[in-house]
Parts: sequence; structure tokens; C-alpha cells
Amino acid sequence: MEIQGKIIAVLPEKSGTSARGGWKSQQYVLETEEQYPKRCLFDVFGEDKIKQYALQEQMRVKVSYDPRADEKDGHWYGSNRAWNVESLDAPVPAATT
Repeated sequence: MEIQGKIIAVLPEKSGTSARGGWKSQQYVLETEEQYPKRCLFDVFGEDKIKQYALQEQMRVKVSYDPRADEKDGHWYGSNRAWNVESLDAPVPAATT
């Protein structure tokens, strides 16, 4: 699935250790730019991806993601895991001297 809009919140990074080693994840809130804007919470998993995308508030982006639903002890949890993020902002031209 895809959604595009502006990053309105960058939440604190989470980290931990699993059987396969350490991990990092960060969540972001995106707001669409429609007449009636919608908000979507998505996460980026992996320190390499967090650094690669370098998402900041006010950035306009297109996010490709997979929605997930997991059950644990009779409770359901949902998430939107981003697998690609593209900036929609025009690059800033380099200053010439």
C-alpha cells in the first residue's frame, strides 16, 4: 500500500534485543494533504533504514508500507511497517561560490 503526505511527528526511537541480536525501530505520524486530511502512524524498522530515510517533521513523503495485525494473549495489535520512503520535497540546490 502507499500513502503520501507530510510528516507531522517523529516519535522516540525504540530498541531492544531479540534472539537474532539488537534491533531499532522508529514511528512517524504522516498527515495527508487532502481536503479532509487523514493521519497515519507508520514505523521504520532497522537502524540502517532509519538513517537512510532521515525523516524529519514537515518533510513531504510517499510511504510504501505493509499493514499488519498480530494477536497475543487474546489481544490484537496493528502496525504499518514501511518498506520504502521517497521524499517529495524538491532538492535544495547547492550554493555556488
